[in-house]
Amino acid sequence: MPDTATAHLAPPPLNHVCDLFVDLDPIHEMGHGRAGQRRIIPIIGGQVRGPMLNGRILNLGADWQTIWANDVAELDTRYAMETDDGALIEIRNYGYRHGPADVLRAVAQGQDVSPDSYYMRTHARLECGDPRYEWVNRTLFVGRGARLQQQVVVSLYALG
Repeated sequence: MPDTATAHLAPPPLNHVCDLFVDLDPIHEMGHGRAGQRRIIPIIGGQVRGPMLNGRILNLGADWQTIWANDVAELDTRYAMETDDGALIEIRNYGYRHGPADVLRAVAQGQDVSPDSYYMRTHARLECGDPRYEWVNRTLFVGRGARLQQQVVVSLYALG
């Protein structure tokens, strides 16, 4: 009989839910706050495409970022989508972006940079009052992202 205190559980599967194509307005620099350089990046729209969710990102919300002294960007977003069949889903996404200084400079300048050259990972909480999408209220999500010039792309996965 295995020792339950040391039992190793298999990692949970990841199920692709959708890709978020989040359109952004220019960055509003706030200056240095308690924890680092603060900025607000308005979320103005976009698309949601995938096997489990499809729709559009609404023109509301923002990414409230803090850039720490070690150049890690703390990503803290809150926005919403409307599914193709009319349901509203709130998205709260929290994560980190970091990498080599030259790569992060290129990302900041809007250059085409391979997402494999830096780390951008998130965990998301979705909430919906529509019974057709009640499953999002009880599912854990993780994402892998990429920053483009005026857009963020996040591939969102449900932890199975």
